[in-house]
Amino acid sequence: MSKSDQRVLSSLRQMIISGELAAGERVAEIPTAERLGVSRTPVRIAFRALEQEGLLIRQERRGYRVREVTPEGVNGAVEVRGVLEGLAARQAAELGLSAVQRQGLIDCLLLGDALFDKGYVTEEDLEQYHDLNRRFHALIIEASANPAINSALARNEHMPFASVSSLAIDRHNLKREFRRFNFAHMQHHAVFDAIDHRQGARAEWIMREHANATLRYAELFDAGSAQGEMRVIGQDAML
Repeated sequence: MSKSDQRVLSSLRQMIISGELAAGERVAEIPTAERLGVSRTPVRIAFRALEQEGLLIRQERRGYRVREVTPEGVNGAVEVRGVLEGLAARQAAELGLSAVQRQGLIDCLLLGDALFDKGYVTEEDLEQYHDLNRRFHALIIEASANPAINSALARNEHMPFASVSSLAIDRHNLKREFRRFNFAHMQHHAVFDAIDHRQGARAEWIMREHANATLRYAELFDAGSAQGEMRVIGQDAML
C-alpha cells in the first residue's frame, strides 16, 4: 500500500472513530473521494481494508455502510485477543525461545526504551511504537509454534479495533498517552522476562493483562479526565 493510500485509510478510520462518519451511514467511492480530494482508487482500497477491519459493511448493492462500534463489542474482542496471546506467551515460555526470536524481542525492547526514555512522546513516536509493538507480538506468536493461535487471531481481528495493529490515541493529551503506552512497554519487558525464564503461567497472565493496557487504562492514566479527539492509528500508518 502506497503512502497516499495509507493516508486515505488513516483519514477514514479517524472519521469513523470520531463519529464524523456515523454508524449506519452509507459511504460510496465517488462522494468520499470528492470529500477527501483524492481519486477513487485509494478510496476503493481503503474501503476494502476497513471492511476487513470490521468498520465497514458491504451492501448488497454498491457501496458500504459504517458499522456501529460499541464498547461492549470492542471489549469482548480484546478479551479474546488477550486469551489467545496469553496462550501464545505460555507456550513460547514452555518451548523456549530460539536465538533469533530472543534477539528480535530484545531489539523491540531497546527501540521502545529509546522512545520513552526522554519522558514524553510525539505522534511520530507512537507510530514507531506501533511498528515495534506489532513485531513484538508477532514474535511471541511465532515462538508459540501453534498455528491455530494465528488463525484464531486473524478471525478475531475482523472485529472493530480488535487487532494489535489498530489503536485509538488522544492526540490532544500526549502526556497521558506517554504514561499509558510507557506502561504497556513495561509490560513488554515483564512478559519477555517471564518467557525468557521459562515461566509459562506468569507469561500468560501478563500477556492477558497486557491486552487491556491500551484500551481500558485510558481513564486510569488521565488525571484530568478530559475527553479529546481520538485518532485511530492502524496497521497502515503505525498496537
